[in-house]
Amino acid sequence: QVQLVESGGGLVQAGGSLRLSCAASGRTFSSSAMGWFRQAPGKEREFVAAISCNGGTTYYGDSVKGRFTISRDNAKNTVYLQTNSLKPEDTAVYYCAAKISYYYTPTDIYEYDYWGQGTQVTVSS
Repeated sequence: QVQLVESGGGLVQAGGSLRLSCAASGRTFSSSAMGWFRQAPGKEREFVAAISCNGGTTYYGDSVKGRFTISRDNAKNTVYLQTNSLKPEDTAVYYCAAKISYYYTPTDIYEYDYWGQGTQVTVSS
């Protein structure tokens, strides 16, 4: 079983930055691909970013490319999402997710095995 706990959300003005963290419990973190997703009110949950188990491969959703950066520290069992140049449309609950896999880094919400409870990001204009 993997437990994920997100932190780092908050209220920020447009153009600002936040660094989201997701701390994982259990012994499978270093063999898990990790993803970040977000869900705005009234909208479906959407893919934001993903990183392979060794950090060598990353993927980003089109709406965040060039502004967000995903990274991980396997020694700390933590994955990060650095969010820069934030826009009001980035307002959402941000979730991290884990997929136990050495070889596969999914971007599809349905392929992840474990989810955190989410952290709210609100960007004011």
